[in-house]
Amino acid sequence: MSTSSCLDYLHDPSPRTLGRSPLEWLERLQRPTIVQVAGRDRSRTRAMATLLHGNEPSGLFALHRWLLEQHTPEVNMLFLLGGVYPAKRPPILSHRQLPNGRDLNRCFQEPFKDKEGAIAEAILAELHKAKPECLLDMHNTSGTGPAFAVTITNDAAHQALTSLFTDRLIMTDLRLGALMEYSEQEVPTVTIECGGSQDEHAHQLAYEGLVRYTLRPDVLSLEKAEWNVAVMRNPIRVELAADATIEYRLEPSGQTDLTLPPDIERRNFGIVSPDEPLGWIEQKDLSILTAIGHNRTENMEQVLKIRDGKIYPAQAIKLFMITTNPAIAKSDCLFYAVKETGDPIF
Repeated sequence: MSTSSCLDYLHDPSPRTLGRSPLEWLERLQRPTIVQVAGRDRSRTRAMATLLHGNEPSGLFALHRWLLEQHTPEVNMLFLLGGVYPAKRPPILSHRQLPNGRDLNRCFQEPFKDKEGAIAEAILAELHKAKPECLLDMHNTSGTGPAFAVTITNDAAHQALTSLFTDRLIMTDLRLGALMEYSEQEVPTVTIECGGSQDEHAHQLAYEGLVRYTLRPDVLSLEKAEWNVAVMRNPIRVELAADATIEYRLEPSGQTDLTLPPDIERRNFGIVSPDEPLGWIEQKDLSILTAIGHNRTENMEQVLKIRDGKIYPAQAIKLFMITTNPAIAKSDCLFYAVKETGDPIF
C-alpha cells in the first residue's frame, strides 16, 4: 500500500490483503483509500466512489466481493473510498459523517477547508489525473425504498449508466457540492442510491451493477441498456428549520413541532393525493418548512397545505428520499418531491 497526502493507495490488491469480510477489510483501512485495478484495455478508465457516507455500506460490500473474485475489468478501474473515518467509528458503519464533521458529499466545491474538504480535494485530483470516461457514486438511501439514480444531466450516457442498476433517474438542478456535480467536467457522472443500508437486496443490486459496469466494453450507449429509464426532473427539497423538532409516531405527542408516521417510508416513489395526510404540525403555518428548488426558496403553499393540524399535499405529488432518521431529517432534508407526472412542481 502506498500513501500520498491524505489518501492511501491499493494497486491490484490480492485477496490476502482484503481480509475475509468487508468489515475485516474496513478494519485494515487506515485512511480514505484509492483502489486501482488494471483492465484489459489500459487506454481507458472508469471510476466509482463509495462510502462517501460512513453508514452506507452497499458499495463497500459489493467492491470487496468483486475484488475477492479477482475479476479482470474491461478497462482500468479507479475506486474511491472516501468516508473511511466515520465508517470505522464505533458502532461501525453507523455514522454518516464524523461528529462535528461535515458531510463529505457536500465538500466537492471550493473552499476546500477542514479535513473533509482536504479529502474531497484529493479525490478530485485523482479523478483529474485519471481522466475517467465515466464516474459512479454509490450510496444507500437514508430510509428503506426502491433503488434510483440521481444526476445533474439527462442524456443517453447518463441514462445508460443508470440502467446498469435501476430504471428510475432523478435529474436535479440543485447544486450542493456533491461528487455527482463532477458531470460539469463533461464526464458522465451518476449517483446510484441502492436502497436501504440494511437491505440485502440493496447489497446484491450494488454487486450486480458493479459487475455490469466493470465487465462490459460499452456502458455509455443507451441502445445497450437493460431497460427503459423513467426520468423525474428538478425535484424540490423540503427542509426543516434548524430550531424545529421532529419525531416519528403514530400520533402526535404535543412535544414536537412536526410529527410524521413511523411508516412514512412506504410513500417513497408513490403518488400522494391532496386528501392523504402526511403528518401533523403544531403551528398554524408552514414556517418551519422550506422548499428549495433551482437553488432558491420556493413557495411552500404549492407543495403542502395545513388542515386541522395535519399536513397534506397541495397537489398530487411523488415523494422520494424520505427518511425516518430524525438526525438526517434535520441535517439534510425531510424528502424530495415532484409532480405525480415526474415533472417539476415549479
